[in-house]
Amino acid sequence: MMQKPSRLEYGSIVGERYRIVRTLGTGGMSRVFMAEDLKLPGKQWAVKESVAEPQMMKLIRTEAEMLISLSHPRLPRIVDFFEHPPSGAVYLVMDYIEGMTLEAYMKGYQGHIPQREIIPFALQVLDVLDYLHTRQTPVIYRDLKPTNIMLTPEMEFKLIDFGIARSYKPELNQDTVKLGTVGFAAPEQYGAGQTDARSDLYSLGALLLYLCTGGKYSEWTSGVERYIRGELPRHLIPVIRKLLRQHPEERFQSAGEVIEELRRSAEFQPAQHGASVSEPSNTLLEYAGTRVVAVLGVSSGSGATHTAIAVSHYLARRSCSVALVELHSTAKAFARLQAVVEGAPAGRTSSSRRFEVDGVHYWQQTSRADVISLLGGSYRFIVLDLGSGQDNERLEEFLRADYPLVVGSGAEWRAQEIIGLARSLQRHPQHKWNYCLPLAPLEAVRRLRKELDHEKVFALPFHSDPFERDGEMDQVLDELFRGAIPDTRKKRFGFLKRQR
Repeated sequence: MMQKPSRLEYGSIVGERYRIVRTLGTGGMSRVFMAEDLKLPGKQWAVKESVAEPQMMKLIRTEAEMLISLSHPRLPRIVDFFEHPPSGAVYLVMDYIEGMTLEAYMKGYQGHIPQREIIPFALQVLDVLDYLHTRQTPVIYRDLKPTNIMLTPEMEFKLIDFGIARSYKPELNQDTVKLGTVGFAAPEQYGAGQTDARSDLYSLGALLLYLCTGGKYSEWTSGVERYIRGELPRHLIPVIRKLLRQHPEERFQSAGEVIEELRRSAEFQPAQHGASVSEPSNTLLEYAGTRVVAVLGVSSGSGATHTAIAVSHYLARRSCSVALVELHSTAKAFARLQAVVEGAPAGRTSSSRRFEVDGVHYWQQTSRADVISLLGGSYRFIVLDLGSGQDNERLEEFLRADYPLVVGSGAEWRAQEIIGLARSLQRHPQHKWNYCLPLAPLEAVRRLRKELDHEKVFALPFHSDPFERDGEMDQVLDELFRGAIPDTRKKRFGFLKRQR
């Protein structure tokens, strides 16, 4: 509990803007409240109140500025910071995240969450740790544990509670404050060393061990292997063991190194024809790591679905296992295509949401929870057809993709559609974005590259049948996916020819 009582209660107004609604949680030196925004009616925030000694205020201000600068889909935005000197309280205002903690989610499964969710979960956590650790001034989270991970209703994992996160300072020999949760914190958080990225990786190992033993263990002790669930992939044990080494130099040295290890050695369960996305198969295949391609149109009719299909079949011809996912619940394009492929009478729909064309697995009207399950499958690539909708769910999938593709018109009078999208999301990193302009002249490509100060702008040639190989289109996609795929070819499906 807080050593000093909070001055806040229901109806209290802080920062002349946020009205307290209720208490969300209480920690050692802080409380978190839900608050409504008086300037933005209907908007709710989480307000964290902490007590600080006067001599700590300068450090706290610096750390608050660091947290406000963070921008990642798996982190709550921290939008405001202010102080109340008379009480010694400081306040962080951040996104209110609806859902339940990972700890509560585990209790719902009596500690045994589905094994197919564990590695995709680990990769999500590693994604955000990699973001934090590779910033110009690395950020060390220092309190990775089940109660600090929120699971949203859409099956999205988010880190919460940055109360003891800190910037890594190479000139220091040790941390100023020793904090962390016993059982999940690295040994150096209580010793004489300074915490760094490897400390967070230790905590990830503790968290994975906790998940793999049904909540029984978070430290590697003698005989713990007997409690690791038998159905889990065996390659996880040496990964967890290395993460939990007592000495930092013996662990993985970066989140990226762990990601590559999991992608190189993991065995996943592939999806089977006609099966539900969430139903596992009994066959295990070697897995080289799933890459996600997200295709987003800037406006209706921009060609997002056509481009997503062309990209998927290009990847399949390169001997890649590919799932093409229709991630918008009202779309009808895949249903019409399935009827043609399966020769169904007009007006009759198939009971299966999954069908196959030339090795590409198509998934109709798929939810985010299904996408998370597919990430635990055998696919080398998952291509998300996001359509032209820009709701929060689809935008978040676009922002976290390995290959985000924006599809828009190359016409000069419509260039502002793409520029407007880029500017509206300028707080998010855009170095991975690829802009695809169907039928655009080279002058339009040069103009947009200059306007956006971005080199990854491509003109897509005329390509009437996205299932069919086209030499010019392949050249463009070779450049877009350079270094990510082998250069092999497969037989192709002539969709337009079958229509004739």
